[in-house]
Amino acid sequence: MTLLDRNAAVRPAPNSAKRQTASAAGRRSLRVTQWKEASLAYAFLLPSLLLFGIFLFYPLLKSVYLSLHLTDPRGRIAAFAGLDNFTELLASDKFYESLKVTLSFTVLTVPVGIALALLLAALSQGKLRGMKSFQFVFSLPVAISVGTGSVIWMMLYHPTLGTLNYFLTLLGVEPVRWLTDPAWALISVSIMTIWMNLGFNYIVLLSGLQSVPEEIYDSAKIDGSGPLRTFFQLTVPLVSPTLFFVGIVSVIHAFQSFGQIHILTKGGPMNSTDVIVFNIYQDAFVNFRFGIGSAQALILFAIVLILTLLQYRFLERKVHYQ
Repeated sequence: MTLLDRNAAVRPAPNSAKRQTASAAGRRSLRVTQWKEASLAYAFLLPSLLLFGIFLFYPLLKSVYLSLHLTDPRGRIAAFAGLDNFTELLASDKFYESLKVTLSFTVLTVPVGIALALLLAALSQGKLRGMKSFQFVFSLPVAISVGTGSVIWMMLYHPTLGTLNYFLTLLGVEPVRWLTDPAWALISVSIMTIWMNLGFNYIVLLSGLQSVPEEIYDSAKIDGSGPLRTFFQLTVPLVSPTLFFVGIVSVIHAFQSFGQIHILTKGGPMNSTDVIVFNIYQDAFVNFRFGIGSAQALILFAIVLILTLLQYRFLERKVHYQ
């Protein structure tokens, strides 16, 4: 074999070299495209990440920092306390009383609020004439702020000028001290909270009910299923994902309730409505114990997280996804 033949054998074919060059160029172009898409995605996410960082992550880290320190009345760090704030809090009877009140408030508001919203949604989901008016009325509380709703119910609960006691007097019943009697204060705030959350729960559950195909109800009628049986054995399982979502959101909102309690009762009478969030407000912004307040806020965060995980662990088994 001559030298020319050897060089020809070693040198790659022109078509093969072109294919390798085109393949390398394609990989570079793909990497550039992927980098541009990732950059564009992060550019769109940047405003949300900034808002989360400013209003969520930074306060969370600041709460952790303050919970490990003692502060002066101006909120400045005075001394490192370690876990003393948590120890003092967990040894306090007041904390457990506020936790008990919060759990009672949750039990009073969440099941009744969801059941009432589901009932109203089931009654008003039809296409009868005038049903839109009922849907508007039932959805109206979602447009009313906590402050406005609290002022409205404060007038309704007024011991002498309130509408509720006026109707009770017409029925021959003694007037009720709605907000000043320890036996009625938490119930009164719970009634107002159920009404305030009714609009959101109603809208979500009505959407879930309207997403159920009409063919399923037609088949149930052909099989001879009555209204109650259809509702409990067919409708409720089909809207169980919506009920599960509303249940989790309602529990979180119940543990975070503050505005109506601050306006109506201010934690009284006799601490009968002193929920955890109001207790945090008193410790941090009334008594200027920011360390204790931050520690209590972190414990509340842990409690809500555990309850949410428990709901996912046990209640999601009963959810029927289509």
